[in-house]
Amino acid sequence: MAIRVFFLLTGFGFSVSGGISLVAYLNVFAAGMGYLDYFQFISSRPECYLLPAGMAIVALSIFLPGRIEDD
Repeated sequence: MAIRVFFLLTGFGFSVSGGISLVAYLNVFAAGMGYLDYFQFISSRPECYLLPAGMAIVALSIFLPGRIEDD
């Protein structure tokens, strides 16, 4: 159980960090770039990959079956 909570919180932290990076990089629109330029820019930034990685870790920590305990 403690392992699941650890991975849940780690995944949540990664997701928050990646999401903040994506929102912060929205400033490229103020520089006159378009949507395609934005997607090309964030695909080249490694910290933006933390959002999907964190979401995957959270989903795995919630939905993977745990040990089946026999009573």
